[in-house]
Amino acid sequence: MSNVCEDQVYSSIFRATSKTLFNYIYYKFGNEEKANDAVQEAFVKLWENCSKVTPEKAKSYLYTVANNMYLNVLKAEKIRLKYAETGKEQSNESPEFLLEEKEYKQKLDNAINSLPENQRTTFLLNRIDGKKYAEIAEMEGVSVKAIEKRMHLALKALREQIDGI
Repeated sequence: MSNVCEDQVYSSIFRATSKTLFNYIYYKFGNEEKANDAVQEAFVKLWENCSKVTPEKAKSYLYTVANNMYLNVLKAEKIRLKYAETGKEQSNESPEFLLEEKEYKQKLDNAINSLPENQRTTFLLNRIDGKKYAEIAEMEGVSVKAIEKRMHLALKALREQIDGI
């Protein structure tokens, strides 16, 4: 039987989980540094408890630890989400178009930021990372129905704030 304490098993868990775990926490924190810290801390804790956590439970263990770290750090912090600018190449668009696009993006950022944390996380995991509702439900430890509801509410709120989404 494989054991999380084995380098190979631990490494494969790291490779399979670290990127999505980082995105998950990043979407909640809106802060790369804190997301990195939470992910690192979660993997350190997994290693420290490797004999107590089965390989099957490792993924949910990591999400729980990282999420708890997030909750501890959050306290009174204001959440601010920044998208990594996806390599903007030179454009031949008119200045008016570029200004409108910038204003729209700002509006969208503000609208997404104003969503409750659970709706924002669900929305970003689904729309940016392409995660299925079932995967998000597993990460969040809730039912698929709950994720469907969050997504519905997020889209409704975004529609109300921005025409044309």
